This record gives sequence, structure tokens and C-alpha cells, in this order.
Amino acid sequence: MDIFSNFNLNRFLFSLQYMWKGMLCIFIVIAVIILSVVIMNFFSAKAQQRRELSESEESSEN
Repeated sequence: MDIFSNFNLNRFLFSLQYMWKGMLCIFIVIAVIILSVVIMNFFSAKAQQRRELSESEESSEN
């Protein structure tokens, strides 16, 4: 049985609409996840710096 014997160009072009929309949604979700991880790392590093600064100030006062 030939795989291309039942090929319909109109159905293929119609299904491409869903394919590119799905791929776009996947890329948007991946970008949001990456962006949220970068933002969380940024704020985590800032909190760590503040924590180390306050600990060094407390140790120098004693």
C-alpha cells in the first residue's frame, strides 16, 4: 500500500494551521518558563547578597 495514495493537499494545508499554532504555543510556554527561572534566579541572588551582607555586619559588630 502506497503511503501517498491517500494524500489530499487541502487536508494537509488545513492541518498546517493547527500545527503552526501548536508549535507557537509550545515556544511561548518554553519562553515563559525560561524567563521565570531567570527572574527567580536574579531575585534569589539578590536575597543571598543581602543575607551575606547582614551576616557580615552582625559578625563585625560582635
